[in-house]
Amino acid sequence: MNVSAPESNFRIRIRALLIAAVVLISYAYFYGGGGWNQNSRFDLVRAVVEQGTLRIDDYQKNTGDKAFANGHYYSDKAPGLALLAVPVAELAKPLLGSLKVDPASPRGLLDLAYFVTVFAVALPMAAACACLFWIALRLGSSLSAAAFAALALGLATPMWAYATLFWGHALAGACLVFAFAFALNLRTAESSAAEVLWALALGLSAGWATVTEYPSAPASAMVAVLALALIWGNGPRRRWRVALDIGAGALPCVIALMAYQHAAFGSVFHPSYAYYPSGAFSWMTRGYLGLTYPRVDVGLKLLFGCRRGLLFTGPVVLAAPLGLRLLWKQPATHAAAVAAASIASYYFLFHASFSSWPAGWSYGPRYMAPGLPLLCLGLAPLWDYARPGWRIILRALAAIGVGLALMAVSVGAQPPDEFHCPLRQFYWPSFWAGRFSLNLGTVLVPAEQGTNQVHGAFNLGELLGLHGLKSLIPLLAVWGLAAVLWVWINRGFPGLRNHRETARKINPLAGNLGNFGRVESA
Repeated sequence: MNVSAPESNFRIRIRALLIAAVVLISYAYFYGGGGWNQNSRFDLVRAVVEQGTLRIDDYQKNTGDKAFANGHYYSDKAPGLALLAVPVAELAKPLLGSLKVDPASPRGLLDLAYFVTVFAVALPMAAACACLFWIALRLGSSLSAAAFAALALGLATPMWAYATLFWGHALAGACLVFAFAFALNLRTAESSAAEVLWALALGLSAGWATVTEYPSAPASAMVAVLALALIWGNGPRRRWRVALDIGAGALPCVIALMAYQHAAFGSVFHPSYAYYPSGAFSWMTRGYLGLTYPRVDVGLKLLFGCRRGLLFTGPVVLAAPLGLRLLWKQPATHAAAVAAASIASYYFLFHASFSSWPAGWSYGPRYMAPGLPLLCLGLAPLWDYARPGWRIILRALAAIGVGLALMAVSVGAQPPDEFHCPLRQFYWPSFWAGRFSLNLGTVLVPAEQGTNQVHGAFNLGELLGLHGLKSLIPLLAVWGLAAVLWVWINRGFPGLRNHRETARKINPLAGNLGNFGRVESA
């Protein structure tokens, strides 16, 4: 039985919302606690909300990630995440007051840090997983393949750990996914107004990725090039119009970043990383702010090393390039595959070029994180192309990744740097012994911490009075309910099973996609 394209779109949105909900709940279930990186950003949020300034002088004692200029301390991070979190914090303060929690108290500040992490980091990344599901469908993958790619990104990679911390990597990666989707929409825009809307949205999303993480600038440019490549055959007038609209969308981001840098450091051209206090982070003096050239040995460690390698933090990701190659070979999806592969390759080479490649206390290769979402796009065509035996392997790799990520967020998303193999030395023994939420680091400054209070990591099960492995029971129950709902959708909406015909109705890009567009049950 077939269904109309509008009805199919509605049903597909239900699946996308279910994916986003499962991922968001999984992220929000855990809070990774404090640390230099997240404290630096949260200090900026507090400075803006509490004092109306960019200076973090009154908060800087809780972090070593800080810049020093003109006699004052500032966050050394790109400001995008903190600026996005400011309105969240402003809205959360009266909510805390209604719950009889003083927003200025240690308890209130901890709650505030949790709220801004959920709404400014976890929510965008969960939405990006749903968006990746849509992109995979748009490029001709089946429903089950698109869902596999989206859920693998959200729960079977280090992205789960990054989404529980007030870091910028997840938000930057989400912005790039949104920009990628807007670029695909430009190809099929049905009116001039729609074209302007998608181009502006692309520029804004790609621009904010850069405001959030400075290294995202080349990746943002690659998405803009993809948009122009997709409409290149429509003549120079449309190319110029789209390019100008993308630039107009990015302009507010450029203005925001330049205004921030000028207000904080007196220069619009020097990033915050150029203003470290004397003697701090000596490795940043190598090359350009620590960036040198790609090293083969570091690249191998990022892929296969036990300390930070994807093999030990998200093994299914290692199969994704094979799927991007399948998209690369098809004329209808060639440009998208080139862009996704280029962005993922750029982040890999960037991380392999960094002097301090272990990246401090982090789970997996975090400098590669913003490139992981578009890399995971390759898992969808790979799933469709794979025979049953290979699908078992893909399922196993994804399940291993989910297990590894679950261990990481349960025990601590920031393994101490002393462990050369965190999985064997830290996560495995701690997880099975029920030693959870080991990060006691706080976002508070020393004067606010008190003597007997702990303000570190937690999970929602622990707040309900459960401990150890039992604290995961509510999350596992949510996963079970989501699985039941997914099966119910399959049975209740049989028309979605024949996605190949539906995809041709709603997807002008897909065309004839060969073996990896085969019809299958979701």
